Amino acid sequence: MGLALFALTATGCKGQWSRIGWPSPVTAEGRNTLNVWYGSVTTAAIIGGFVILLILWSAIFYHRRSADQLPRQVRYNLPIEVLYTLIPVVVVSVLFYFTAIRENDMDNYKNVKLNVGVVGFQWSWQFNYLNDGLSITGRPGEPPQLVVPVGEKIRFYETSPDVIHAWWVVPFLFKRDVIPGRVNSFALTVTKPGLFQGKCTEYCGVDHDRMLFTVRAVDQTTYQSWLAQAKQIAASGNDARYSVYNGPAVPQEPNPGNNQRSHD
Repeated sequence: MGLALFALTATGCKGQWSRIGWPSPVTAEGRNTLNVWYGSVTTAAIIGGFVILLILWSAIFYHRRSADQLPRQVRYNLPIEVLYTLIPVVVVSVLFYFTAIRENDMDNYKNVKLNVGVVGFQWSWQFNYLNDGLSITGRPGEPPQLVVPVGEKIRFYETSPDVIHAWWVVPFLFKRDVIPGRVNSFALTVTKPGLFQGKCTEYCGVDHDRMLFTVRAVDQTTYQSWLAQAKQIAASGNDARYSVYNGPAVPQEPNPGNNQRSHD
């Protein structure tokens, strides 16, 4: 009882209890994903409670009252067998439907305002602003920062020249693997300003734990000001983290084995 109370108070201060342990989403798509989680947990609670009720009901009212008296048997009862086969199929189908709908949100590229290429390489990340001619590259110990505007739909293109990575920002409530030889894509709309931590969640080698980055979400005015300044830095060549991007507007599938360099 004491541990349960402690868990409630420790998580409730940040609202995690109301989200049943999930982080607070900072994207529109993350909010939809959280709603699916609510629905799944609610469904599980209702079914679990109903099963427990049936067990208790059977144990209390239909237990054997004497050595030679058996409760009424219901095996080979066709209506009951159809019922407990049909109900799970309906429940799973409904949960699958809403899960598929929410997954499709990530692949909806209508009204995209910003295209960003994400290159995961051993052992850091490169962010390419595909329509703005800007690249930001990190290296182990110097995580890169991706700056994005709040309220605009962003399409991410993921590529890797070496091994499988996974680009994950916890409060986005979504991640997708970065696979060599393949371009993966998804879309998100950040709804809250702030600084969010990101990491690689696919074990990719000896320095996997150093594949860190940050995402800074700002208002549109601040973003445009930052973008102009960053492009000036890239053109000057005074900061190795910033460079001019002159690649394709839509990333092509890279050849695995051609290692991305963190700096020239």
